[in-house]
Amino acid sequence: MTEPRLRKDAARNRERLLAAGRELFAQRGLEASLNDVAHHAGVGVGTAYRRFANKEELIEAILVQQVEELEAVLTEALAQPDAWDGLVLYLERSLEIQAKDRGIAQILSGSFARPQKYDWGRDRLAPLVERVADRARASGRLRRDVTGVDLILLQVSLTALATTARARSTAVTDRDDLGELYRRYLWIFLDGIRADRGPTTALPVPPLTTPQAHRMLGGAAE
Repeated sequence: MTEPRLRKDAARNRERLLAAGRELFAQRGLEASLNDVAHHAGVGVGTAYRRFANKEELIEAILVQQVEELEAVLTEALAQPDAWDGLVLYLERSLEIQAKDRGIAQILSGSFARPQKYDWGRDRLAPLVERVADRARASGRLRRDVTGVDLILLQVSLTALATTARARSTAVTDRDDLGELYRRYLWIFLDGIRADRGPTTALPVPPLTTPQAHRMLGGAAE
C-alpha cells in the first residue's frame, strides 16, 4: 500500500472512531471504554489505540466538535434581531444537544473529570453566554439580576433531569414523552426570568403525576 493510501485509511478510521465515540458516549456516558468504542466502530482495538493514545484523548477530540457546535448555536443566537428570541434559541438548542448526549452533559457539568481538565471548553463558551444574557438584559426583556452563569447552571440542572428521565423511562410505561420532560421546566424558568411579565407560556409537556414521579425517581415500585 502506498503512503497516501495509509494516510487516507488512518483518517477514515479516526472519523469512524469519533462518530462511534460520540454515539456510544451519548447513550452510555463517558464510562464506556476505548475498547467499547472500537467494537462499536467496527475497527480493531489496536487501530483505536493507534489513532488515540487513550480514552481521554478521544473524549477531548469529541469535545472539540461539540464545543464548536455549541459555539455555532451561540453565534446564531447573538445574530437574532430580538435579544430575547436569541436567548430562547440558545437555551432550546443547547439543551436539545445536551439532553440527548450523556457524555457532553457529564463534561459540561464537571461530573466526569477534575474541574480544570475541560475548562478550555467552558472558557470558550462562557463569554458568549454572557453576551447572550447581556443583550437580553439591555433590551429590557430579561430581569436585571439574571446572568450568563444563571443560564449555564439552569442547563446543568435540566440535563440532570433529562438524564434521570431517560434512564427511568422503562419504569414509567404510561408516559412516552419523558425525553422531553426537561422542556416543561425550561419554559417555567423562562417565564420566571422575563422582565416584561405577560401571560404565562403554555407548557410543552404535561406534568408527571405523583406515582409517575416516584417511578421515575426510583422511589416506588410499579
